[in-house]
Amino acid sequence: MEKIVEQGLLYDFYGELLTKHQRQIYESVVYDNLSLGEIAQEEGISRQAVHDIVKRCDKTLQGYEEKLKLIEKFQHIKAKVSSINRLSEQLENDTRTEGEKVSSYGVRIKQLSSEILQEL
Repeated sequence: MEKIVEQGLLYDFYGELLTKHQRQIYESVVYDNLSLGEIAQEEGISRQAVHDIVKRCDKTLQGYEEKLKLIEKFQHIKAKVSSINRLSEQLENDTRTEGEKVSSYGVRIKQLSSEILQEL
């Protein structure tokens, strides 16, 4: 996963667990795409301090994901919902509605739905 996308996802899921100051600096890096120097000047701190805060935030957010696995669960559920949508479209578009074929779609949809409910 591209680093900026990973940082964005981690922040979306766990950002509220950071301090206000950490959130402000991390958002400037991830969402506003400001350089460390720009942030340092804006915050009145050194470029090294900004770098350290961002690194600490990255480590903290990754630690939350390692323990809670919310992003991993979200991605699994998203993939299963996409599969359900594809199966539903195939069922709708299938001009041959033989009982056995329709039944196999239904079985797979039920299986995916059950897996989603278990993950929640």
